[in-house]
Amino acid sequence: MKKPLIGTAATLLVTGATALVGAVPAQASASAAESAAKPVAAVTFAGTVALSNCSGSLVRMPGSAASDPALVLSNGHCLETGMPGPGQVVLNQASSRSFTLLNSAGTGVATLRANKIVYGAMTDTDVSIYQLNTSYASIQSKYGIAPLTIAATHPVQGTSIRVVSGYWKKIYSCSVDGFAYRLKEADWTFKDSVRYTSTCNVIGGTSGSPVVDASTGQVVAVNNTINESGETCTLDNPCEVDQNGAVTVRPGIGYAQETYGIPACFAAGNRFDLTLPGCTLPRP
Repeated sequence: MKKPLIGTAATLLVTGATALVGAVPAQASASAAESAAKPVAAVTFAGTVALSNCSGSLVRMPGSAASDPALVLSNGHCLETGMPGPGQVVLNQASSRSFTLLNSAGTGVATLRANKIVYGAMTDTDVSIYQLNTSYASIQSKYGIAPLTIAATHPVQGTSIRVVSGYWKKIYSCSVDGFAYRLKEADWTFKDSVRYTSTCNVIGGTSGSPVVDASTGQVVAVNNTINESGETCTLDNPCEVDQNGAVTVRPGIGYAQETYGIPACFAAGNRFDLTLPGCTLPRP
């Protein structure tokens, strides 16, 4: 996992980690011709945020309304309370964390503040979702920034993607190379992780960056790790484990955790409910 950073220095925290998120369905592959035929959207920094040690994004569900309380998406290992252990779920916990909202050029235009951690986990996935003390409509009215939409469909192999880091103000361009049935890193295991092609060589501080489908502009995953030195299943060196238990190590290859299952856990008004039909996020 790519460990969270402190301030703007490139020093990695020993206690942090920047990997993890997942799901499980079968994937349909997009042919090279299909990928080439898709228009490429202008993916910018608009709607991304910088945390104190990670990246993130202002997000909405497909059914969210402008008047709903706004949400920020990042990694579970980026929580200010520390990295959740295997099986641990953080739910509806008070928070006053601040986020720097960026415009399309990567300039900070506002400081947003949370009032709670809606959800955080590093089991099966690596995700944190914060609720802000303001609405989407208020943010757009004051700063002209709209949220990114989380896609409710599984990402597709071959899709052109952008990993947009608000922390480093850098956009990585690559494609979905495939999917890891299980991604194991130290004590954590993630399901159905997105594997990048080699040009998304993410670094510490990019944890929590939205992975954006370049043809739709929607969020399909959240960036979380890369195998740094070729070790097997250790911290900062995730390994893939297939259905038969075979282990594959891909040095220098990065991964993200899928987000398509998140919208099913939100009801009207951006009300989070793990008991909703179709919500498969790990429960406490």
